[in-house]
Amino acid sequence: MPAKSRTRNTPPDGLPIYRVLTGPDDAAFCHRVSEAIALGYRLHGSPALTFNGKDVIVGQALVWPASVKS
Repeated sequence: MPAKSRTRNTPPDGLPIYRVLTGPDDAAFCHRVSEAIALGYRLHGSPALTFNGKDVIVGQALVWPASVKS
């Protein structure tokens, strides 16, 4: 299956224009957010943090820039 072409108006590979990444606050989470930024997503708001009794869990919203009205 060929890869979808990347345009400035839509995210690649059928990804949604709004995403929330969540997970333990570790290097793997930071890499996931960094990869989304490298694709063209922009951070939306501040990260949210909570503690589940064992780990700090973080969430970060991201948006595709063409979807945000100026």
